[in-house]
Amino acid sequence: MYRIFRSYEEIRAALFHGSLTLPLLVKSYLQKIQEHSHLNAYVAIWGEEAIERAGTLQRAFEEDRESVGPLFGMVVSIKDVICYKDHGVTAGSRILEGFRSLYSATAVSRLLDAGAILIGSTNCDEFAMGSTNENSCYGPVRNARDTNRVPGGSSGGAAVSVQTDTCLVALGSDTGGSVRQPAAFCGVFGFKPTYGRISRHGLLAYGSSFDQIGLIAHNVADIALVLSVIAGADEYDATAMTAAPPRFQEALESPIGARIAYFRDAWENPGLDTEVRNLFGPVSQKLMEAGHFVEAVDFPYLDYLIPAYYVLTTAEASSNLSRYDGIRFGYRSPSATNLEETYRLSRTEGFGKEVKKRILLGTFVLSAGYYDAFYGKAQKVRKLIVQKTDELFASFDFIMMPTTPGPPPAIGESLKDPIATYLADVFTVHANLTGIPGISVPVGETVGGMPLGVQFLADRERETALLSLVNGLF
Repeated sequence: MYRIFRSYEEIRAALFHGSLTLPLLVKSYLQKIQEHSHLNAYVAIWGEEAIERAGTLQRAFEEDRESVGPLFGMVVSIKDVICYKDHGVTAGSRILEGFRSLYSATAVSRLLDAGAILIGSTNCDEFAMGSTNENSCYGPVRNARDTNRVPGGSSGGAAVSVQTDTCLVALGSDTGGSVRQPAAFCGVFGFKPTYGRISRHGLLAYGSSFDQIGLIAHNVADIALVLSVIAGADEYDATAMTAAPPRFQEALESPIGARIAYFRDAWENPGLDTEVRNLFGPVSQKLMEAGHFVEAVDFPYLDYLIPAYYVLTTAEASSNLSRYDGIRFGYRSPSATNLEETYRLSRTEGFGKEVKKRILLGTFVLSAGYYDAFYGKAQKVRKLIVQKTDELFASFDFIMMPTTPGPPPAIGESLKDPIATYLADVFTVHANLTGIPGISVPVGETVGGMPLGVQFLADRERETALLSLVNGLF
């Protein structure tokens, strides 16, 4: 029976004490993956490679303990939208069937340089488009707490990989809540940094002005440590921040007397599940007992978050996904007999229903005669949301919101009502529209034992303060 580790501090201590070796650690994770294979969290498992790398790192450690990197011995999974050289990356789509990446994402390269071990790629909604992890060519991922329920999406596989202890930390992507929402549904921490904090080089694009690599873990300290390693400027990504990032894990000091705003219309929304609403009292009480101030504010644009988000992201998706044409790489229809059929059939057969729907919506809002009415207006609304959020942070340090409107739905339930599925992102898209950091923390459970989360948001580049607030309380 292998020991379960829930923090990197425990693992590193055991490695340096000699009571644990890296090959043994990797084998324990691989055994867990096998035990939970019915959850469909992984699309590829790099077992032999991980064991071989563990052996190499272990030998180097035994020769010179001071030579190991800051993530020596940390086992990480990566979402199937993040490139790893000479390994498959499909974004959960048939359109990239059999494709192997020619290079590694900057975040992946930095993980490896720091001594981490990659154990596999995790299942996700196709091209990260979804909130339930049911829109994947590999089939749905199941929540370990209740296999009849979804784990959330689009990084559902990443969340389940941490939930079931098949790795210590998972890399996901967050375009509209795709790290924070599944983290809430799986009872773990899900963190989205400021837009540009982590390079997007090697992240398959969905909505380029929204996408951001995020982290899922059992605790804040591990998130802070990994963020310190993978954040920073990157010559391959012009949107990445150029300033050197702080050493987040060394600055986790609990803030004193923080002012925390909450949107009255969010917590009192009639569409909010009662068990989620009931989280507000205990969480706000804990904050006040810690010396913080919690105050209600009005946010007049709450009802515009979802419409603006979906107009803009579908527009960007229609442009980004035009490269998957059956010509340059990926799937090509065997039935095509000419160029036009190659384009049409390859995309029709290669993409799933949700992706095709969003491409069509995006093409429509960008079309002549509708551009100003939809895309142009949504950009103006986004600007208003940013301005109002900036005004709030002039008076408050953090914003507290529900992560999700309700508990995880049953598998298949959301497919009957796509509008309800889109509305499930109502509280998470705010951070992506404005580019601010956010973290979902596990704070409770439903009567039936399903995890629930609350998220905290901070102003741009204030990840240290945000992580410190959560680290001291949850």
